[in-house]
Amino acid sequence: MASLKERLRALPGPALQGLRRGIEKESLRCLSDGRLAATPHPQALGSALTHPHITTDFSEAQLELITGVHADVDGCLDELTQIHQFVYRTLQRGGDEMLWVGSMPCGLPADENIPIGVYGTSNVARAKSVYRMGLGHRYGRRMQTISGIHYNWSMPGLDDDDYFGLIRNFRRHSFVLLYLFGASPALCDSFVEGRDHRLRRLHGHTLYLPHATSLRMGRLGYQSDAQATLAVSYNNLRSYGASLQEALTRPYPAYEAVGIRNPGGEYNQLATSLLQIENEFYGTIRPKRVIQPGERPLHALRERGVEYVEVRCMDLDPFVPVGIAAPTMRFIDLFLLHCLLTPSPPDTPDEIAALGRNQQRVAARGREPGLLLERGATEVVLADWAAQIVAGMELLANAMDVALGAGRYRDAWAGASRVLAQPAELPSARVLAAMERDFDRSYVRLLRHHSAHTRELLLGLPWSDAQQQSFEALARDSLIEQRCLEASDTMPFEAFRQDYLAPQRLGQDRQPATRSSGAPLCANASATERLRLPALVSVLMRPPARSSASSGSRSSCSASSSDTKTVPIRGQATSARTTRVSMGTPPTVTRHFHGS
Repeated sequence: MASLKERLRALPGPALQGLRRGIEKESLRCLSDGRLAATPHPQALGSALTHPHITTDFSEAQLELITGVHADVDGCLDELTQIHQFVYRTLQRGGDEMLWVGSMPCGLPADENIPIGVYGTSNVARAKSVYRMGLGHRYGRRMQTISGIHYNWSMPGLDDDDYFGLIRNFRRHSFVLLYLFGASPALCDSFVEGRDHRLRRLHGHTLYLPHATSLRMGRLGYQSDAQATLAVSYNNLRSYGASLQEALTRPYPAYEAVGIRNPGGEYNQLATSLLQIENEFYGTIRPKRVIQPGERPLHALRERGVEYVEVRCMDLDPFVPVGIAAPTMRFIDLFLLHCLLTPSPPDTPDEIAALGRNQQRVAARGREPGLLLERGATEVVLADWAAQIVAGMELLANAMDVALGAGRYRDAWAGASRVLAQPAELPSARVLAAMERDFDRSYVRLLRHHSAHTRELLLGLPWSDAQQQSFEALARDSLIEQRCLEASDTMPFEAFRQDYLAPQRLGQDRQPATRSSGAPLCANASATERLRLPALVSVLMRPPARSSASSGSRSSCSASSSDTKTVPIRGQATSARTTRVSMGTPPTVTRHFHGS
């Protein structure tokens, strides 16, 4: 079996330079007193349905900010910062709202009073809201207010087997990311009202666990008894697709009891199957593929294979203005490369179960001295295992710095190595220490302070008239696009729903592409352009948006898709900014990385 050094040498020259990444960042809108905002999505931000960079996740008060695809970390962060700047300037004009900088939510109202995202009157808009209504019935609305960072990543020349090997190793080793970057060891008790939470009361309304790293990723986060019955295999695309299809088509008694509609005729959920749609499957990482108009995500994967992966286990860092720092992003790049280039044996049902137990231990007890994790038939100390994995990344850090001509990847690796040996510097430990030292042991007071500080910091950054005009044009065009979509709808919603959810839309397994025996990973350098991440990735059941470079907006719905232009945003490749318009049934849009 080839060593890590040999597999690294086997990569074609452009491979490391061809890494691409993008970010989706969720944040709740809150009031200055730390309560959830009850206002609708601000119209000045544009349409949550069609805007390419600013939308909502589960709640009307939960913003999701989305970058394009970037060849470098700094460019990606620069774009994310600019999107934040526009959002904060818009919120400033409307009152005292700000973005909550923590993954665990601010003060929440009663579950039924958490507003679900509203997207308009089109079929696709109604479907998005009904899907969220279903999530509320199945898991409770509070659980859906958790926020985080989704990190989307690709490398040229990879095939399905490469990506699934990466995913298997990621699932085995993702505890490293929870340990190093988890930042949610405490929460406001409004989040768990009426639930069996097993947390300790620190003070007042603050609950915590003393050694927790990421309560977001533990049993209080995206977990459910229903999904616990799934043992999804990541051995190949065929096994993954079969697992997902079974969950999408299998009736689930508890959800059948809820029903599609209530007695008054209003929709409760999209379907009564274990999963309504693919995005309901919660996982730490997802294989993804651009979808075509009207296409289901699983069909796209089966037809054309994996195009990138979506990392979903990253907490918001409350000490960083936009929730994630450049060294963290570079470490994730190294971590994913390590997962890709180290041996990845097939998973088994026993291993899948053990990985779930490991995740729960690290989320709740990750900083506990001597904490043991399951590794095969033995148990190993978390700190020792993590140190082994991180030490194995040094070679990759050096290679990335050689490829990109800088020393930033080694710096990111060295920083993570240092923190491994100094647990008091972990974000989760820093959150608890700051609460104890400066904020009377209050989670809300700490996060409210950092949320207000972040608002002032980002409002104080330079901002040009040209930037403002570009973002305002995007907002206006998105509202026009939404109206066009609404005007074009003729199909009754029930027919739309049934058509989209028809099992035949899930596709069939295809024969995997073959690679000659013994061919090195990424040996086909010609695949670089074919598999480079596209700029804009489809949102499930999301209608199209056009970007315009001009400050003026479209006044009619007659413009063709060929009229799409780009908006210059500092640090972003403009080739990543075009959108494809389709009024097909059901309509979708291609846009960058959205995987709610």
